[in-house]
Amino acid sequence: MRDAGPAVPERSLGDLDLHLLGEGSHRRLWEKLGAHVREVEGRTGVAFAVWAPNARSIQVVGSFSDWDGTSHTMHRMGNSGIWELFIPGVKVGALYKFQIEGADGSVVLKTDPFAFRTEVPGDGDPACIVHEPSYSFTDDEWMSRRSNATPLQEPLSVYEVHLGSWRRTPVGGALTYKDMAPLLADFCKEMGFTHVELLPVSEHPFGGSWGYQVSNYFAPTSRYGTPDEFRSLIDTLHGAGIGVIVDWVPAHFPKDAWALRRYDGTALYEHLDPRKGEHPDWGTLVFNYGRNEVRNFLISNALFWIEEFHVDGLRVDAVASMLYLDYSRKEGEWVPNEFGGRENLEAIEFLKELNTAVHDEHPGVLMMAEESTAWPGVSRPVHLGGLGFGFKWNMGWMHDTLHYFERDAIYRRYHHNHLTFSLMYAWSENFILPISHDEVVHGKGSLLAKMPGDPWQKLANLKSLFAYMWAHPGKQLLFMGCEIGQIKEWNHDQSLDWHLLDDPGHAGVQSLVRDLNRAYKAIPSLWATDASPDGFRWIDANDADNNVISFFRTDGSGKHLVCVANFSPVPRMGFRLGLPSEALYDEILNTDAETYGGTNQGNMGEVKAERVPWHGLDHSAMITLPPLGVVWLYG
Repeated sequence: MRDAGPAVPERSLGDLDLHLLGEGSHRRLWEKLGAHVREVEGRTGVAFAVWAPNARSIQVVGSFSDWDGTSHTMHRMGNSGIWELFIPGVKVGALYKFQIEGADGSVVLKTDPFAFRTEVPGDGDPACIVHEPSYSFTDDEWMSRRSNATPLQEPLSVYEVHLGSWRRTPVGGALTYKDMAPLLADFCKEMGFTHVELLPVSEHPFGGSWGYQVSNYFAPTSRYGTPDEFRSLIDTLHGAGIGVIVDWVPAHFPKDAWALRRYDGTALYEHLDPRKGEHPDWGTLVFNYGRNEVRNFLISNALFWIEEFHVDGLRVDAVASMLYLDYSRKEGEWVPNEFGGRENLEAIEFLKELNTAVHDEHPGVLMMAEESTAWPGVSRPVHLGGLGFGFKWNMGWMHDTLHYFERDAIYRRYHHNHLTFSLMYAWSENFILPISHDEVVHGKGSLLAKMPGDPWQKLANLKSLFAYMWAHPGKQLLFMGCEIGQIKEWNHDQSLDWHLLDDPGHAGVQSLVRDLNRAYKAIPSLWATDASPDGFRWIDANDADNNVISFFRTDGSGKHLVCVANFSPVPRMGFRLGLPSEALYDEILNTDAETYGGTNQGNMGEVKAERVPWHGLDHSAMITLPPLGVVWLYG
């Protein structure tokens, strides 16, 4: 049904906007491009604006025009590449697309790259929806604290969540943002996590991509509700004291003809040369970071999530694929840079610009890199020659640790270096220790399934892994389901197996993770000195024959958190352990405690240090090490 009046040109972008867009420094493009409710000459309607410099013509089509491709022709703004049109009478909720006649003569219905909302993706190409935010946040106190945060010197324990499969309805459907908000907030608060990290929430056509192939960067996925309902989810989490990190994907985008690919009939967002513009692993397209407008699109999108949704951090996906021109490419399949090297100089500059913009505009916001190589200075400030991220995922620690834990205890002595090597480089970056979704998919099995032994030993190994991980220098990230000892591999279309908590062993794992988080947040030794080797010392890193390691953490206050781990199924009675001071140490955590499903072998709650030198320290004590267990002593 037609409900729109005659369209008129409307200049949404002024000269300064066009100048900033051209040089790639417009930080609020979402306020100018896309679809916005306006009043022009006393008439209310929607102003549409899109960047498509090589298009021959563009029509706005939608529910307001019976999808007629001839009635609303957009107007080109000089040589800016911007097309605009104001259509009176169009209201919030109207469906629309851009019909673009490309430079190649093609006529294609395209999505709006700056759309705030789309239809739920289905069999057809989803239309965009005119949307104006109306939600009022109630998190002023949280936002004020965030602006003064010093994340490196604060506890950070992250729960990674895929919104569509954390919990499902009784009939198997996905929960809405609205339904999920109180459940997720209460769960994370009870479990002691400081943050949730959401797998990508930007709209994506294929659910099986888990959100990593984005079509609409400025629209939260409609699968679970409206943008304002997503705002409410974040607001609810903030109200519970939980920060929100979102997975963000600037490395590539899908080839769907209705999305960004050849947007104006040319390679606009991507490179023309497939040796630079296509990603061989994922069958996707790579952004052209050398183009000012493309960098501007991505950086303004990062700021959009932080400003419009109060997101507390971005985890930038697949950074390694951005840094190297030959990433996953054979000889002859890539183009060297101007100096003949493999480094993607344009992507490097983009990442520096991105982090500079975020840190300038929003101090306290977390910027995290999933970077799997030894690229130097990922988390070093830009002015010191780094990429400027606040944190880097420690993929080396993850691979080595899982390599060790997957081995039967009788063979672990031959892999002891996999357990200790991470401390050789633990302070080369600001690290997060990630046990993420990537480790429980594609036939890898669940985290519990990786553990050797009978069912009891598998659970004991899992608990000891967590206690070691929480004591190790660095922040923590754990994918949903690991905290309950999920048995099956993760499936994005199914809920986690919450019924496992009816089993005392699995309930014990959950209780342990809760207590690890609570102890972690309460003990500054575990987080205040993460960025300095002064806060860590080995007690014994070389007891490979017994599968035992021991170390302590300190924050310089005179208090010490001692972690001693026995990764053998053999309990060790009368084990002498060097200790950093003459003190009465509280046994604040024992993974073998009965409450965690263990055999209750331990030290009766405390250990008294003696003046007996051991392990190069002036004091020591005789302790009991439980089988496949980790003990924390604090004093």
